[in-house]
Amino acid sequence: MKQGLSLRVSQHLALTPQLQQSIRLLQLSTLEMAQEVEQMLDENPFLERSEEQAEREAFGLEQADAPVSAGEQISELATEVPEWTPSDGLSSVAVSEPSEDKTDAASPLEESWEGDGSVEMSPDDSEWGGDAPSRNNATGDDETATAAELARSDESLHAFLHDQARCLRLNEEDQAALYFVIESINDEGYLEDGLEALAESWVRMAVTHGAASSEAGIELREEVQQRLQMALNHVHHMEPAGVGARDLGECLRLQIMELRNTPEARAAMLICEQPLELMAKRDVKRLCAACGLDDTMVRQALGLIARLEPKPGRRFVNLERQVVVPDVLVTRSGRGFKVVLNPEVMPRLRVHDVYANALRQGRGGSSDAANASMQQRLQEARWFIKNIQQRFDTILRVSTAIVERQRNFFMHGELAMRPLVLREIADELALHESTISRVTTAKYMATPHGTFELKYFFGSGLGTETGANASSTAVRALLKQFIASENPKKPLSDNQLSDLLKEQGIECARRTVAKYREALRIAPANLRKSL
Repeated sequence: MKQGLSLRVSQHLALTPQLQQSIRLLQLSTLEMAQEVEQMLDENPFLERSEEQAEREAFGLEQADAPVSAGEQISELATEVPEWTPSDGLSSVAVSEPSEDKTDAASPLEESWEGDGSVEMSPDDSEWGGDAPSRNNATGDDETATAAELARSDESLHAFLHDQARCLRLNEEDQAALYFVIESINDEGYLEDGLEALAESWVRMAVTHGAASSEAGIELREEVQQRLQMALNHVHHMEPAGVGARDLGECLRLQIMELRNTPEARAAMLICEQPLELMAKRDVKRLCAACGLDDTMVRQALGLIARLEPKPGRRFVNLERQVVVPDVLVTRSGRGFKVVLNPEVMPRLRVHDVYANALRQGRGGSSDAANASMQQRLQEARWFIKNIQQRFDTILRVSTAIVERQRNFFMHGELAMRPLVLREIADELALHESTISRVTTAKYMATPHGTFELKYFFGSGLGTETGANASSTAVRALLKQFIASENPKKPLSDNQLSDLLKEQGIECARRTVAKYREALRIAPANLRKSL
């Protein structure tokens, strides 16, 4: 093979570290952005919060009065949005409004479930480590709390069950079995593992810790399973009703047992013993035939079952609610709308003056390698502040373009939403479509109609008789209105909903209606039928 030299010109795109950081910051949510800022403050000594500037703004001082070093201090993000002027002058944008608005007989049941299984309680029993009041205390003592009151506190389901278990007079073995069963209940109030599996786990732990030999494991397993069954019976009579059930059917039956022995309760007990698919589909005819009940009694029993709690531990679950903090605020301003950034989500950062001046004047007394490393960290701090400013600039530009395109939504609501795709905003702002996608992900806008993700304002279009397009969001809102105003005894089918949309001039097939209905989490017509 002959060797030779050749000259070739080519182009390629290289992402610099600064550009990579800019792209990554752009796609972060508000919470992730706050975490990123905290991490940079911990890692980079040249980065600090401009608390002095925040205090000056709190007292109403002018930003120009603060000493700013053009060489070292980067333009910081002020507290009030109108005072911060980004590179393109879009700290707050007022979108004007045009002069004219443009909107386009029951079987007998066993009596064993009525009053059986009463639990002996003793308010003076301290075998579980302390005194506890009886849950049946009817003296009106203010210190006795109900399950609902305890649910509003931070007490967990297991703690509430243990409080009730302390009132039982049990020996040490039964106490241990009851404790083991309570700890095996999940947060929804169900016992996921069977008694055989729990007994096997108990015996395995006993053999591992030397409390029993392997030969005695079989006999011990039977004894443990019996004790666990007795402990589970105790749990079934505790509050909340239905706790400790192994499936939904048993949970409903345990709750019905706590009700009065009425004909509806006896009919509901029979229905819960049938396959749950019949109850879920509200197949009244098959339930009447399976339970030997008339149509009226089955409907009354289904109504009673619908009022039961399928997850007894739901009230004790301490959910950490995610509070959505909007990135953009949209308010009415005269005949238009004003778009501003939320000052609460904008970090106030600047380069540390003392460290930067010391490095510039060479007072560090360190080697050239150390100075180069510190210079790099200083440059990273500058890049970080500049990329944050660019991030908010882009968010504000995109939000302003969305408000301009969806002005009818801000005036009249979701029924006036128009079709919009990412390409339209990208072409208007001379940005790439992927950049618009990053900006609209996990970013929220507070509007007069509520807080929405920026992606909410984008949607496909459906053809109309006039040749224009209707937004899929507007079609879903129209479907919700149709279903909300329907006759509960004769709910609208998907075909009827499709015909109603055609009367409004919107071409929407039945399958599309079903897809939108499922996206709205609305049941089909046969399940929406009122009992």
